[in-house]
Amino acid sequence: MQVKTFHIDGPLLITPMLFNDERGYFYESFNQLKFEKLVSGIQFLQDNESCSHKGVLRGLHFQNPPHAQGKLVRVVKGRVLDVAVDIRKNSSTYGQYISVELSALNHEMLWIPEGFAHGFLSLDDDTIFQYKCTNNYNKESEGGLLWNDESLNINWGIENPIVSEKDMELISFSSLISKF
Repeated sequence: MQVKTFHIDGPLLITPMLFNDERGYFYESFNQLKFEKLVSGIQFLQDNESCSHKGVLRGLHFQNPPHAQGKLVRVVKGRVLDVAVDIRKNSSTYGQYISVELSALNHEMLWIPEGFAHGFLSLDDDTIFQYKCTNNYNKESEGGLLWNDESLNINWGIENPIVSEKDMELISFSSLISKF
């Protein structure tokens, strides 16, 4: 397993060891003992999966404390541009973001700790995206930021993504009163 850090403290890009042969491949998509060596004290409580058409943008979402969620995300089929925005108000990288391409071919996973808004853009039709979450969904705790907020200046590489009505009504970064 290889692990890459970013200029923002917290997120990790994890590349599992892949075993290929004439039959195909095998890899551990998750191992609690190995994950605890990277990030201690984490327990996953909920798994989610979505399927998206090419050009669908989901996010930028988060859950506020006490129901905040860390997420370990990966792509089972297709490709996404995955984005995490630091919304930890005391962080030196507050308002900055990371973006990575996750795909079924590279098998990479992204760990996104609590205190980040998360979103992704589907780059292929029928992209299947999986999330392991450290907390259960709680509607009263959900929050989000506009995907195209000018102050965040996220390069999604698309002009007119398919965005839900709910995500079109999220707040601007300048309106955020972070609880992290």
